[in-house]
Amino acid sequence: MNEGLEKRYGLLTAIAMVVGIVIGSGVFFKAEKVLVATGGDLPTGLLAWFLGGMVMVICAYNFAIMATKHEKVSGVVDYAEVLVGPRYAYFFAWFAAVIYFPAMTSVVAWVAARYFGVLMGWEIVGPQVMVLSGVFLVGSYVINALAPKLAGKLQVTTTVAKLIPLFLMAIVGTIFGMKNGVLSANLSSGAIVEVSGNPLFTAVVGTCFAYEGWICATSINAELKDSKKNLPRALTFGSLFVVLVYMVYYVGLAGAVENEIMMAGGETGARIAFETVFTKFGGTLLFVFVVISCLGTLNGLMMANTRSFYAMAARNVGPRPRVFAVVDEVTKMPTNSALLGLMMAMIWLAYFYGANLAPELWFGPFCFDSSELPIVTIYAMYIPIFVMQMVKEKEMSTMHRIVAPVLGIIASCFMVLAAIVSLGKAIIYYMILFAVVMVIGMLMKNYGHNE
Repeated sequence: MNEGLEKRYGLLTAIAMVVGIVIGSGVFFKAEKVLVATGGDLPTGLLAWFLGGMVMVICAYNFAIMATKHEKVSGVVDYAEVLVGPRYAYFFAWFAAVIYFPAMTSVVAWVAARYFGVLMGWEIVGPQVMVLSGVFLVGSYVINALAPKLAGKLQVTTTVAKLIPLFLMAIVGTIFGMKNGVLSANLSSGAIVEVSGNPLFTAVVGTCFAYEGWICATSINAELKDSKKNLPRALTFGSLFVVLVYMVYYVGLAGAVENEIMMAGGETGARIAFETVFTKFGGTLLFVFVVISCLGTLNGLMMANTRSFYAMAARNVGPRPRVFAVVDEVTKMPTNSALLGLMMAMIWLAYFYGANLAPELWFGPFCFDSSELPIVTIYAMYIPIFVMQMVKEKEMSTMHRIVAPVLGIIASCFMVLAAIVSLGKAIIYYMILFAVVMVIGMLMKNYGHNE
């Protein structure tokens, strides 16, 4: 029987969820990609981090406005339902449950295992790392499904832990680079290798994974104490804080080692930078915090992933609403939804390996980076919500009803354009897969209502 979700989380957990999910794997995982995408042009890389951050801040601000008025089950799905309509809300929830949340969760599980593998000297596409990715997924699921309050405390703890290496590199790396001239050399060198396409757009798309995750905080809307005040505060403060941290960290990284070394280092680039500034022992110790950081991000994504099918079932739509709306009497968690969320994440982990890491790619032209395209899709899906915000929220101020959503539409369109320019044909094959998933969702919309 569904008795509703317990109000168990406070403002600190909500802020930790925004900061903790966003800051984590992406800033370490994508720093290399941004540098490579720009050919080592540090100012262009910094501009890409800034533009990606502004897209996040603008969209988060709009959802903060919506959060002051609407509270139901699952944040962004609630806003889609109120502003655009139940049908659109269902497809948004279906996309989030089948593609977005499990795809993001699976990639972060691999990134956490990848950096643990770097510490251990393993091959990042080897069997040890892939098995550990699955172990991390299952472990995160167990904590969230069986001990949700512990998961909330873990989110706060890992958020604090992950800020340690970022701030240390930001401060010490910048001072280190200013003293030995590395920072000024990296800033003035321009592109050191030739790159094809539009380097800025490619880099911005790369940052979208590093900045993504803030929307997951809206998934605990129904479990947040005084959510109409606390969720907007968490989204606004958390997103601005993240942009600041990323910019200063990227500068600190540029002060640690030359761009050529960072680009050539690949998955070990961040470790080389830490060891250069903090010695081998200190760098290794701080890199342990990097792994903890990634696990914190995984925990936050799993918090959202385990609730994704519940968001549909609570509205009596989707597959087997009676089954997935069940909330356990002891843990106050939607356990059936959590289990299916884990299964979807495992499927996406297998896809990520076959499409991006396997020696011979498994899916032919249908191979794409599942850490990026689902994020670009969700920005496209924000646009109708922002449009209807202007149409329906007539009692709001001009700033909240017109200016903020217009900026949100521009930011979302910019992200979609950047993806089209930088990714080319991969977009077409991804859209085919997306269309198939949405058709299945349409067929499943009312499935099980007569059971």
